[in-house]
Amino acid sequence: MTVNNADKRKYSLIITIVRKGLGSCVIDISKNSGAEGGTILLGKGIAEESIYQDILGMDFEPEREIILTLVQQEDADNVLDAILSGAKLDKPGNGIAFIIDVKNHLGITHLLEKWTGKKGGF
Repeated sequence: MTVNNADKRKYSLIITIVRKGLGSCVIDISKNSGAEGGTILLGKGIAEESIYQDILGMDFEPEREIILTLVQQEDADNVLDAILSGAKLDKPGNGIAFIIDVKNHLGITHLLEKWTGKKGGF
């Protein structure tokens, strides 16, 4: 399968992992800083209790929300900074966030149309 890369912009995926119940807050923070939205997945940590307390500084509550936010690469650092301050990820136990560069993408035609102003996204 060939991916149509007519849109030459680069994209990043911000992955944020927080306690269950905080995902909506992270989505709001992301949208207020330029993201179009995101997806919340439910997860469960499997590390031993001592790992959570000693290394991660988190209470042992294995349920987590994983927020996936696709943004244009040029906006990724601003959105990540907003998540850091808004969700207080600089405090132990509040969660983590990181950025992964996206090589190819499919199915974001509505965003490409908005970002490029062209029907069909290209």
